[in-house]
Amino acid sequence: MIRLAVFDCDGTLVDSQANICVACERAFETAGLVPPPRGEIRRIVGLSLVEAMQVLLPQADDALHRALAADYKAAFHAMRASGELADEPLFDGIAEVLTTLADDGWVLGVATGKSDRGLAHILAAHGITDRFVTLQTADRHPSKPDPAMLFAAIAEAGATAATTAMIGDTSFDMAMARAARVRAVGVAWGYHAVHELSDAGADVVATAVPELLHMVADSRTGP
Repeated sequence: MIRLAVFDCDGTLVDSQANICVACERAFETAGLVPPPRGEIRRIVGLSLVEAMQVLLPQADDALHRALAADYKAAFHAMRASGELADEPLFDGIAEVLTTLADDGWVLGVATGKSDRGLAHILAAHGITDRFVTLQTADRHPSKPDPAMLFAAIAEAGATAATTAMIGDTSFDMAMARAARVRAVGVAWGYHAVHELSDAGADVVATAVPELLHMVADSRTGP
């Protein structure tokens, strides 16, 4: 029996809100628009870029949403090239949780709204790329909460829904987990409130990183 733990990235593994907010603000400024408040930007973390822009600017048309998404990518790449990116630290205790789960026989994966390039960069920066067997990104899948990322991760790892857990900080992660019929484990240190995670279908919500070890393990028998 293969047990699979799939983690969201931004807000779950790493604290990346500063760079996301700056890149989004610059994308809006490039388009001649007033950037939304940072509180609104943090709420769309986890969605793919076009879908995020649809939420932030619902009155705009598809062309503008796609232009803003492209401008966001350009801003992020420019920040990386210039060395302007702020640190995106792992949340305290995450590295130890990954090690413990792997030592206990878990297969690990990531399902994220990041691009392949963005995910590869952050995992390499923390030296944890080799911890993960399956990496699913917005480059190859519809945006969360569509369950395509989880279906692909389960197939690639050789697991089943009954032995898989999705760990994430947003209602998008929890809704995706429910759609894929896997255990939904929310985390309280990210960008959506605990009640939002519960309302979206979280089976449990970890309020401290070490709690993940026993909460994820409950997925041995499925949700």
